[in-house]
Amino acid sequence: MVALALDLDRYERTLRAQGFGRIAGADEAGRGALAGPLVAAAVILPPGFDLEGIADSKLLTPNARARAFDRIVRDAMCWSVCRAMPSRIDHRGLHRSNLWLLRRAIVRLELAPDYVLTDGFAVRKLPVPSLSIKKGDLVTASVAAASIVAKVTRDRMMDRYHRRFPEYGFDHHRGYGTRQHRDAIDRLGLTPIHRRSFKGVGPEPDDVEGGATVVERGDA
Repeated sequence: MVALALDLDRYERTLRAQGFGRIAGADEAGRGALAGPLVAAAVILPPGFDLEGIADSKLLTPNARARAFDRIVRDAMCWSVCRAMPSRIDHRGLHRSNLWLLRRAIVRLELAPDYVLTDGFAVRKLPVPSLSIKKGDLVTASVAAASIVAKVTRDRMMDRYHRRFPEYGFDHHRGYGTRQHRDAIDRLGLTPIHRRSFKGVGPEPDDVEGGATVVERGDA
C-alpha cells in the first residue's frame, strides 16, 4: 500500500519508455553503525513486479522486510550483495568504501544493467548511465528493493555476530550507537567487528576478519 501510494515505480516506467530495459537500483545498509559490515545490494526488478509491501527498508517491520526480501530474491531478474568488513572501512574511509561497494554490487550483477539508480550518492565510473536520487529508497522501486536486500542481509549477519558476542546486544541495535551498545563497549571493550576509526569507538584489537569482501549473486 505504501509503495502504490507513492507511485514507487515512476522512475522505472519513465526509463523503460525511453528504451532502457534493465534498470538496477543500488543501496547500502550499515553506514552509520559502530560495528559490523557495510552491506551494499543491487537489484534489477522485472516489469510488472508486484510492489505491494515494497518500501524503504527502514519503514518496514522485520517480518515485512523478511517477506519482501524473499519475494525480491525469488522474482528479481537478478540481484547481488557485497559486504565490506570493518578493517576495510577503517583503512579506506567510510564514504570511499561506500561508493566502492555500491559500484561493486552493480558490476557483479549477473545481467548487465543499461541504467542504474542509486540512493543519494552518485557512483562514478559505471559503464552505463546512472542517476543518484535524494531519498531514492523512498521514491524508487528498484532502490527500495536494494535497501531491503541490504538491510535483511546485514541484520542476519549481526544476528550471527550476536551469537558470538552475546553481551553486546547486536541482535537488538545491529551495531548502531545506542546507549546499550556504548555501555557494553565501556564495560567490555571492543570486539573484532568494531570500526575503530569511528568516533567513540577507538583503537583496540586487530580485526580477525581481515577486511575481506564477500560477494553473493542471485538470478531468476
